[in-house]
Amino acid sequence: MWSSPSSRWRCSWVRQSGVTNSVTPDSHSTSWPVGLALFALATGGFAIGTTEFVTMGVLPQIADGVGISIPTAGHLISAYALGVVVGAPVIAALGARTGRKRLLLGLMAVFVIGNVLSAVASSYEFLMAARFLTGVPHGAFFGIGAVVGTTLVPVNRRAWAVSMTMVGLPVANIIGVPITTLMGQRLGWPAPFLAVGALGLVTLVAVWFWVPPQPVGSDVNIRSELSALSRPQVWMALLVGMVGFGGMFATYSYIAPTMTELAGFSEAAVTVVLAVYGIGMTCGTVVGGRFADRALMPSLYGGLLAITVVLGTFGWLAQTRPGALIAVFAMGFSASILVPALQTRLMDVAHEGQSLAASLNHSTLNIANALGAWLGSVVLAAGYGYEWPSRVGAVLAVAGLLLALVSGLMDRRTVRNSGVDQVVA
Repeated sequence: MWSSPSSRWRCSWVRQSGVTNSVTPDSHSTSWPVGLALFALATGGFAIGTTEFVTMGVLPQIADGVGISIPTAGHLISAYALGVVVGAPVIAALGARTGRKRLLLGLMAVFVIGNVLSAVASSYEFLMAARFLTGVPHGAFFGIGAVVGTTLVPVNRRAWAVSMTMVGLPVANIIGVPITTLMGQRLGWPAPFLAVGALGLVTLVAVWFWVPPQPVGSDVNIRSELSALSRPQVWMALLVGMVGFGGMFATYSYIAPTMTELAGFSEAAVTVVLAVYGIGMTCGTVVGGRFADRALMPSLYGGLLAITVVLGTFGWLAQTRPGALIAVFAMGFSASILVPALQTRLMDVAHEGQSLAASLNHSTLNIANALGAWLGSVVLAAGYGYEWPSRVGAVLAVAGLLLALVSGLMDRRTVRNSGVDQVVA
């Protein structure tokens, strides 16, 4: 029998406030209202993923448009990433007393403004500031959206809900980035940013109508959010993400020259390769959510082990075109299996500071991006071939796996010391 949406949302707030065991989840909680709410959040992820990666596709056009060199234009990507790193923790902490739905609406409004300002920028300095502003809502939107998603479903489907809020990001690599890149090449570089701004407006409307209100508990404040930073397991989870994903980024940052130099693809065919990567990411995100709901920590271990194997064999597989396509798909799939498990793990160990911890995850992933790209450049600058960044990445993935195993052992020791007879999943 159906219960009213408001009653389900009240139950969700009780779960969010920590009274999980006293709530019996509605067996229909994944039907119409929840599906639309998750779709609204995924639409925002699609828009964010598109604006993050389309800049790389239209970098030459941007450089010509504002009168700078391509290497200088590359700093625009760094400006966006810096916005993500800075914005995620600051917004999650300062917005602790703001209702999560209201905060999501505000974040998307800033995202729209940032993209419109990017499109109308007439100078390099103005465009740098606009890209920084556009990156500020990125991590907080994904982090807070993940927390909201988990309040809408039964406890045993939390990781699935997290994966659904984030699935728009990999889909953007399949559809959004190629289409907006083509728009930028045909209509001029401002066109993609205007298109993404329109997507942001669509997300605003969808969140307004489809995401339920998210009441703030009386005990939620900046101090409660910052309490997450006092928990060693939060830092362990963030380190796992930073080191483990750093390996993947060491390879992905140089995917275009790797495909042309090793596999023999033409430059035009690289877009197809990137779409294959996006398909792998999408499949991995969906599957990863289901795996993590069944066994969270084993999913984390398995994802890191898969990344290690894929990166360890990547340079060998990439010597042929069929092997390269298999390796690229496998890299996207294995890395994305890890995302829902890692995000859910962070929310579990953060206790009262879920929004901050979930948002910090995206800050550390952008640090991983910078770390991986730098290590890959060091290897290439030393004279090694394009098969070597992935081998360095495999070493990082092993380090991430070891950190995850240590975190799991810390969990078990805590359980033993508490005298509670239970098994840590």
